[in-house]
Amino acid sequence: MPAHAQTASPPPDVDPRSLAVSTRALRKTYRTRHGRHVAVQGLDLDVPIGGVHGFLGPNGSGKTTSIRMLLGLVRADSGTMSIFGQEVPQALPDVVGRVGAIVEQPKFFPTFTARKNLDLLAAAIGTPAVEVGKVLEAVGLDDRAKDRYKTYSLGMKQRLAIAATLLKDPDLLIFDEPTNGLDPAGIREIRTTMRGLADQGKTVLVSSHILAEVEQVADTVSIIGHGRLLASGRVEDIIAGTSTTVRVGIADPAAARTVLERAGLTVRTDHDALMVDGVDDPADITRRLAHDGLFVRELVSVKAGLEAVFLQLTAGEGPGTQAPPGPDGRPTRRSRRGGDR
Repeated sequence: MPAHAQTASPPPDVDPRSLAVSTRALRKTYRTRHGRHVAVQGLDLDVPIGGVHGFLGPNGSGKTTSIRMLLGLVRADSGTMSIFGQEVPQALPDVVGRVGAIVEQPKFFPTFTARKNLDLLAAAIGTPAVEVGKVLEAVGLDDRAKDRYKTYSLGMKQRLAIAATLLKDPDLLIFDEPTNGLDPAGIREIRTTMRGLADQGKTVLVSSHILAEVEQVADTVSIIGHGRLLASGRVEDIIAGTSTTVRVGIADPAAARTVLERAGLTVRTDHDALMVDGVDDPADITRRLAHDGLFVRELVSVKAGLEAVFLQLTAGEGPGTQAPPGPDGRPTRRSRRGGDR
């Protein structure tokens, strides 16, 4: 496992005042028909103040359960949690005003305009009406404020949900899978909105199973699998610890994949090419394939990403290992279907 992976408590010299969120040895199990399911096992999570922090892992890895425990929606079996240095859930009443979260799709009146929906919400929580225009502008919906909610695209509805969380001007924003179901344009809109909020000085904690997507916006990340921490730190530092990924173009990808996997390499499909992780010398791919009468037409070293990190971290963990979907959103060969508890 790479040196940057953390499977125990972080060093004791971490100043809790520099963290927006911190958990230690967090654990949660559920009773199922087949016995007890461990959703989160000994999770140590540190989210620094400021910037975008990606909380990443495949569906079923425990991201949503961790967030629900942090917000007091689910009781932890053991471990500790804190928000801005205050232990939760005990201190939630003291810090909840500094936190805005979207864990499920919020309910808006479909026949009301976006502004009317937010006006009602602002009045309910005691926020001055003038703030409605500001939050609509912050998420890029000021020019569509008079449109009815039911006419909004999925991406616009998600941005309106973000605007609703901004009404109380929180310091920490928690978004659980905010791009689920969105088309590429909607994903880009949410990504731009999150980056803009972070640039304004807020802390954005975003969970996602699409590692490559969050990689484009996150400053720091924590990657989990099977409810435990696999790696955490700055994105560039984590990626720097990975070996080379090589894109291979070949006439018979299926046969080439068999040859390369037989040699112990991790291979993913990317449209009509193969992505081979953990390669020390790209020329070795050419030699192995040529030995079996397969000749490459493309061999390009590409920048390793968080998906490659995840695959390397989970290599050898057994048949139950889960992996995120590929660039096309479909499960990779190491993925297993299932919801994120």
